[in-house]
Formats: sequence, C-alpha cells, structure tokens
Amino acid sequence: MRIVRALARHETRLLVSLLLWTARRTHGAGSGRVFFSYARGEGPLMFGLAFVCVIESLTMSVLLRDWPTVHRIVLGLDLYTVVLVIGMHAANVVRPHILDTDTDTDTDTDTLRIRRGAHVDLRVPLQQIAAVRRELRTTHLRAPSELDLPLGARTTLTLELAHPITHFTLLGRQRHIHTVRFHADDPASLADAITRARTAPSPLPDRPAAA
Repeated sequence: MRIVRALARHETRLLVSLLLWTARRTHGAGSGRVFFSYARGEGPLMFGLAFVCVIESLTMSVLLRDWPTVHRIVLGLDLYTVVLVIGMHAANVVRPHILDTDTDTDTDTDTLRIRRGAHVDLRVPLQQIAAVRRELRTTHLRAPSELDLPLGARTTLTLELAHPITHFTLLGRQRHIHTVRFHADDPASLADAITRARTAPSPLPDRPAAA
C-alpha cells in the first residue's frame, strides 16, 4: 500500500508539473532563489518517446478495431502514457535546481535544492558542502553513500559533503549521502554561484544601542 501511495504522489506531481509548464510557471519560486535548468539536453529524447507512444497507440487502434471494449481500454491507457511522458519532461523544466540564499534569513538556512524531475528533491544546506567541482561523467557505479542523478546518461557537477545527509528514494527508502553527482545545463555558472554563496561574508552584527 505504501508503494501504491508513493507512485500515486509521483504521478500527481507529474500532472501538476504539466499544468505549471502550460502556465509557464516554475515550481518553488520565491525571494532570494536562483534557478538553474538541467532539462535542455533531454527534451528531444522525451518528445521522441512521446511520438513513439502515439504511433503505438495508432497501431493498437487498428489491430483492436474489431474489439471495441478492449480498444477503448487500451486507447485510454496509451493516451495516459503519452500524458505521463510529456509530464516527465514538464517536471524537468518546471522543477529546476534552486540556490536559495535569501538575505532576509539566517545564512545557516541557505540551501542548494537539487532536483531531478518529480522524483528527487534533495535539500543540501550550503554549510554542509565541503567541495563542488565540475566533472563530466557518463558512467556511474552504484555506491551506498553516493547519489547519482544523470540526465541523458551524464552528470556534470559533483558535490562532496562535510557530513552525510538523508535522502529518501521515490518509494521511501532512506539513504545517507555524502556525495551527489547531478547535471546542469550551465554547470560553470552553478558551481560559481555555489562557491560565492559558501564564501560570502557573514553579515555584520548590529551595533549596540546607545546608552
């Protein structure tokens, strides 16, 4: 039952992302937040997959034309699959990485929000980042304490954390992560922004009130 609920939440996020994409809105917008996209390279692949699904739907319609009940069921499932595929691309677009450095709050709350569509939304406090580097990888070996979020089979940034942080998978499994590899369309800009945010001077304390 827990798995069913998790999958239902995921599909709901895909459908919401599709609505946000249609409305040209970004999920997580707010003061002091800078967005970094990562969906540019995978767009053609996702639309190609949606096109294949449409062709498959048309083919099944021809093959099942003599069984109207089965035809309607299969057509409904095929159309829903097309919507979910487009929703996956929409989620990549409207849920970018976010660097949250709101100057109106305590700097200890500054975070990097690493996202991958509708199924990963990892919040990394900036003070937990030990190092950030540009690193192109096209192969990824699974390791218990590493989180790889490739897009188009590649990652372009690597974060090393000072202390492990907790990550929950799509189905709710808990993992402790000390290395995160992910993709950004402009990895240099994101790496520079993270470095600047981590090394920004602390705000000066208020002057004591006059006696």
